[in-house]
Amino acid sequence: MKHHLKILILSLLFGFVSSYAEGQEKPFVVPIDSDGVQRVVAVAGSYYFKPEHIIVKVNIPVEVIISKEAGIAPHNFVIKEPEAVIEVNERLSTKQKGIKFTPEKVGEYQFYCDKRLLFFKSHREKGMNGILEAIE
Repeated sequence: MKHHLKILILSLLFGFVSSYAEGQEKPFVVPIDSDGVQRVVAVAGSYYFKPEHIIVKVNIPVEVIISKEAGIAPHNFVIKEPEAVIEVNERLSTKQKGIKFTPEKVGEYQFYCDKRLLFFKSHREKGMNGILEAIE
């Protein structure tokens, strides 16, 4: 629990600091915890994910601990990358949820929210997407 709190605080600090940087947010390199899992705390909001560029190591388990901001808009976290053996489609709530997977191939993979209101652009089309980069 104490370890998750450290990760949460570091992730939030990183998000605040990077929000002041010009241009796009810097990639977040996910550390490997003592149990061998790469954990990152993420937040989904009004058409964004923070962090929006996540770098992990291939063939090492990943856990994205994610929640959405309060509000009525539904959001989800989707990654559909069969070649990397990553298939995720999880509905998000204001309560943190751990999403686990292990990328099996080096590459850049899109994560996004596919929700939309009738006759409007999807959340993904409004910019609610990011990159999961798996490296050696």
